[in-house]
Amino acid sequence: MTRFVVPLLAAILMISSASAQEWSQVSTPSPGPTQVIGFYSAGCIQGAQALPTEGPGYEAIRLSRNRNWGHPVTLDFIKRFSDQVRAAGQSQLYIGDIGQPRGGPMSFGHASHQVGLDVDIWFERQPGARRAPADRENPRLRSLVRADDGGIDDAVFTDQHMALLRMAASTPGVDRMFVSKWIKERVCNTATGNRAWLRKLVPWYGHDEHFHVRLHCPPGNPQCQPQATYSDDDGCGEALDSWFRKAPITPPPPGTPVKPYRPKLPPACQQVLNAR
Repeated sequence: MTRFVVPLLAAILMISSASAQEWSQVSTPSPGPTQVIGFYSAGCIQGAQALPTEGPGYEAIRLSRNRNWGHPVTLDFIKRFSDQVRAAGQSQLYIGDIGQPRGGPMSFGHASHQVGLDVDIWFERQPGARRAPADRENPRLRSLVRADDGGIDDAVFTDQHMALLRMAASTPGVDRMFVSKWIKERVCNTATGNRAWLRKLVPWYGHDEHFHVRLHCPPGNPQCQPQATYSDDDGCGEALDSWFRKAPITPPPPGTPVKPYRPKLPPACQQVLNAR
């Protein structure tokens, strides 16, 4: 699924403005205490911190992107979650994009990940031996969804993935997690016991090789704009069914102009971008 959907989404979300290029070119965080400014898809972060390239239970991948920067609560979540996964006997996690050194819009790949409170965690449960950072640009990252986008690939999906999602969704501070509609459906149909955590799994395009964890605005960050709440039920009814009625995404004809995505950032973000 990802090889069809993600390139299209990337094209739709391609940001051609000079502003996005400037954010992507800044290689260091801004000085000052850590503060989230704005919304997940229209904001920035002051005083971001870098996730170490590896730790107990995880290793960061695609480090050439320089997107392993975030709020301390995000880094703490990754470390705590990795410890849980390791204690459960699973192999180490592949940690993908968090955010840029100063957050802000990215020149490709994401509309969100702008305030250091989002993180992509890959589903791959057979990472193999730990590798040097330079060798982590193109690891094997299998989809949990069949190539025809017709359902879960049972040759890949295992109980470990269910446990992974349950542990992440049950971790304090998690607001929601984005997954493929097929993954949400499988979880809805098979989860037993306390199902309260299912409400945090939100269907979204392209999330079949990885799941996207979004954290709540942390205390002491008054300029952070929270996302609207969602249903209190498990999300396995109409909210999920509606995704199976949506028309599939089709690429625009070659040469079709793509309207650039230009989020309106809070004024304070310009100061974050220019700070030296």
